[in-house]
Amino acid sequence: MNENMITIHLIEDEAYKTAVTPQSAWITVVQEGTSDLPSIHPQLDQAIVDLQQKKMFTGKLKQFRLFPTYGLIAADSIVYAGIGSDMMDTHAWRMIGVKMGREAMQHELTTLQVTDLSHLMSQATEEIIPMLAAFVEGLQLGQYEIKSYQKDASPSVKLHTVTIDLSGSTHDKVALEQKLTYALTLAKGTNYARDLTNLPGNKFTPEMFAEEAVRLAKQHNFSYEILDEQQMKQKGMGGVLAVGQGSANPPRMITLQYQGDPNSDDVIALVGKGITFDTGGISIKPNAGMAEMVSDMGGGAVVLGVMDIIGKSLPKKNVIAVIPAAENMPSSTAYKPGDVITTLSGKTIEVLNTDAEGRIVLADAMTYAKQLGATKIIENSTLTGAVLVLLDHVATGAVTNNEAFWQDFHEATKYSGEKVWLMPSYEELRKKLKSDVADINNSPGRGGSMITAGLFIGEFAEGTPWIHLDTGGSSWLNQQSDIDPKYATGAMVRTIAAFIHP
Repeated sequence: MNENMITIHLIEDEAYKTAVTPQSAWITVVQEGTSDLPSIHPQLDQAIVDLQQKKMFTGKLKQFRLFPTYGLIAADSIVYAGIGSDMMDTHAWRMIGVKMGREAMQHELTTLQVTDLSHLMSQATEEIIPMLAAFVEGLQLGQYEIKSYQKDASPSVKLHTVTIDLSGSTHDKVALEQKLTYALTLAKGTNYARDLTNLPGNKFTPEMFAEEAVRLAKQHNFSYEILDEQQMKQKGMGGVLAVGQGSANPPRMITLQYQGDPNSDDVIALVGKGITFDTGGISIKPNAGMAEMVSDMGGGAVVLGVMDIIGKSLPKKNVIAVIPAAENMPSSTAYKPGDVITTLSGKTIEVLNTDAEGRIVLADAMTYAKQLGATKIIENSTLTGAVLVLLDHVATGAVTNNEAFWQDFHEATKYSGEKVWLMPSYEELRKKLKSDVADINNSPGRGGSMITAGLFIGEFAEGTPWIHLDTGGSSWLNQQSDIDPKYATGAMVRTIAAFIHP
């Protein structure tokens, strides 16, 4: 995973106006309805004024105008970017950052200069640090592109240097540099999760998932443990073993541990579904759309993305990652509808649908996280298609057993801009999980199925504060959005990371 790394420079002079840089652009952010813009060059200034007078450019959010400069300034292009009416909207800054990152790739720009911001900023720079951080985060997110396996594919030209002019502003330069560095770290962790999720199933088996986790652990000096099928059998992890038993690629239980606060007994567990390919098993899926099931390990990819951010930012928290990795395949050895499985907790599951496999592997992962000392659990999974019906690709669905934990977590979305919607946990829905022959069934019907799927997993939290995040709609897009690319999005990486390290 070799992502292009943007380098940020903060300057307090205007030397860039005379330093000629090839493949470069200047960007000026414009508030909607204002004509107060910094002077760039008389001819370029007049060009944007003419567009404003014709109402062809008003500064509306995401409006972009890119002009070639024909040598009038020390850059190849000048970009005017509309921020909308509220210049203090962090998500708006993130969106124009993403759009600028994409424009940079399209026009093969390698350097970007953010011109004097004083026309926008009557406030001290400390107050606009979140906006600049969101913009920088967006630039890195916008540079993402899926890996190509085409024979003659060549790498895209990408931004490598961004300079921000702080002339005329009061600021704490050290604080700003730290925030901008962390913003890049969040974006890189998200792009890393996108890379993993986009990998074809034949290039990311459960064993390969474990190898990648070990590589990350060694990079950041995390402790780690990889359990193979024999070790899982010895421990009694019947859920993961059952789901994985139909595949020639055996399952793995992956754990990483980071200890940032040795004096605390609090441990946050990040549990992520790691189904590296999901055919549905014996309850096989239709062919249409099955290729997208490479993304069914998106929850586990998000966990590794967050752990990468933790390894770089070193928060004063204790965090463990637990990823049950398996392939769900139909074969003569596959588990079947009607089977009864004994999980690590000792609870038994009646299998009514082998395509409801994620909750089965997560049952073992939840119990194992508790055995490893988890005092809070955030579990992330591409669990249901039902969440797509409820929330489309717009938001992540959530279920919890602890309102206070949820409120603390939801605060992080105010920074990340990611949308999450909490579902009710009615007892009437929980009762649908009852089985005549086992402790619980894995497929209680279509009614309320996004919620009952979450409540199934919550049965294995057994009182430990827990949040379930269903990214069945938000983790994968068939066309790009204002923030996310086509295909894997890395949804929830930035929110979970912001919760752990606010």
